[in-house]
Amino acid sequence: MRTQVAIIGAGPAGLLLGQLLHQAGVANVILERSSADYVLGRIRAGVLEQITVDLMEQCGVGQRMRQEGLAHDGIELLFKGERHRIDFAGLTGGKTVMVYGQTEVTRDLMAARAAAGLTTIYEVGDSVTLHGFDGTAPAVRYRKDGQEQELQCDFIAGCDGYHGASRASVPKGAVREYEKVYPFGWLGLLADVPPVFHELIYANTERGFALCSMRSPTRSRYYVQVPLEEKVENWSDEAFWNELRSRLDPAARDQLVTGPSIEKSIAPLRSFVAEPMRFGRLFLAGDAAHIVPPTGAKGLNLAASDVKYLSDAFIEHYRERSAAGLDHYSDRALRRVWKAERFSWWFTSLMHKFPGEGEIAQKLQEAELDYLVSSRAASTALAENYVGLPL
Repeated sequence: MRTQVAIIGAGPAGLLLGQLLHQAGVANVILERSSADYVLGRIRAGVLEQITVDLMEQCGVGQRMRQEGLAHDGIELLFKGERHRIDFAGLTGGKTVMVYGQTEVTRDLMAARAAAGLTTIYEVGDSVTLHGFDGTAPAVRYRKDGQEQELQCDFIAGCDGYHGASRASVPKGAVREYEKVYPFGWLGLLADVPPVFHELIYANTERGFALCSMRSPTRSRYYVQVPLEEKVENWSDEAFWNELRSRLDPAARDQLVTGPSIEKSIAPLRSFVAEPMRFGRLFLAGDAAHIVPPTGAKGLNLAASDVKYLSDAFIEHYRERSAAGLDHYSDRALRRVWKAERFSWWFTSLMHKFPGEGEIAQKLQEAELDYLVSSRAASTALAENYVGLPL
């Protein structure tokens, strides 16, 4: 089999790239280690920057997002028992974010790809190997239904996440990795209950961080900070709700509706960047190249901006026979990546309780939060980063 661009990974990054390339007449095939049902079953974040919303519209998959997504023009910061609103729209000239689950983004892109009759090869497991990307004839080999297969291509786009084959295929001396692992995780619970508030609440408390989020007017997603070594089986639904309640202000506690969990899990937090994001004819995008803590809602959105840069570069190559976009892809993407990494690290450091830092750390965080909500300049900096910096 042959195509122009082989895309490794059928998550939102790979599917978005495939759709943008298809619309421009660039042939592509997607390879995915897992089944389509497994991909759709992954619970992920759901705050979309305007850039991501615009790309969904450009791909022709924005209709359900417009109908079911929740436009948010602010967030609430809770500290010292009181909430303070950050007015995104007022501070950024009308910019907002869209609450629309990553699972729904994936579902919409999958449906569009199927409707267009494009090839996605699922359930190839760990058999994918990348070859020849340091030359002029790259290929991807994999096993499907017991048979060895080869996909020849002009370029390979590695959209297969942190543990995927793409970055692992790069010679060790060619990539430099930067990483920070945080000493806590997020215990998350998904439940079919109405949200405690119509906007997200980020809470800094002496018991640790908490986040009140939602997927729809009838489905909520809540998180509490827990030690890194904590096990999800140690937390009953009742224990989770009691802990969340202890980290909320009185008004939020009164509005909290509890119910049985649909899903419950613990996510570790890390900041990670691999440089560069291009190796010959192999290009990395999304979690294959970088990971951010979920505090700043940047993971999916960074993947989308990578895909925007990369799709433009591929399209320019095929339409204009120009290598300029491909040659500058890594530098352009990394400039935005590092700014998002900085914001996510800062927001995580501001909102979480770090073990061993003592009472002074809590007091310093509260002082910074007080300055943040009292200073228009500081509030604007938070708002500008949260809604998304320009491409």
